[in-house]
Amino acid sequence: MLITHDTRCALDAVVDLVNSAPDDPDDEGGGNPEGLADVAALRAFVRNHSISDVGTLTERDLAAVHRIRGRFAEVFAAAEAHAAASLLNELVAAAGTTPRLTDHDGYDWHVHYFAPGASVADHLAADCGMALAFFVVAGEQERLRRCEAPDCRRAFIDLSRNRSRRYCDSRTCGNRLHVAAYRARRREAAGLEQGTPQGGDLERDKLERERLERGLQQEQVVQ
Repeated sequence: MLITHDTRCALDAVVDLVNSAPDDPDDEGGGNPEGLADVAALRAFVRNHSISDVGTLTERDLAAVHRIRGRFAEVFAAAEAHAAASLLNELVAAAGTTPRLTDHDGYDWHVHYFAPGASVADHLAADCGMALAFFVVAGEQERLRRCEAPDCRRAFIDLSRNRSRRYCDSRTCGNRLHVAAYRARRREAAGLEQGTPQGGDLERDKLERERLERGLQQEQVVQ
């Protein structure tokens, strides 16, 4: 897929937006706090992603951004393209999407989809919604993923050539899976050497090792 600079910026913003949500305390590995807890945090998010044409931010803006964050999370969770398309259609329509060309701040010509004077929530819904819509149009909706590490469900967009990416960050979650697979092999080997009667434990270790190694092998496919 050809991804322009402005589309890549929108993709980075929507991934960070979705990942700013607090974890469900009932989920394994849950505990990450709310990333947009107040207006100051929203202001920092806007600044970090160079979101233009945003006026003074208020609590109303914060609540609206929380709402569209939930909708984008549903897009990443969509099981198939029709469901993702329906969600994205609702998002961009509600935002009053108004495409226009701009070359602001020294950037080359690109398209803004948010209407002039739009709120930050509508800005995100329009630009990020259209960025994700391109994946649906290209038949690449499955690239909108959640990390497969057992203790992490962060969103990411798989931009590998063969759609092989499984973890949000191979240096963190990927490495943890390598370590977990290594420890599972050690437990299995130690049990065999000691002739332990705990066959159920050995079988669980073997199955866990095989599961982890399958995931790591797929992650190592050329990206």
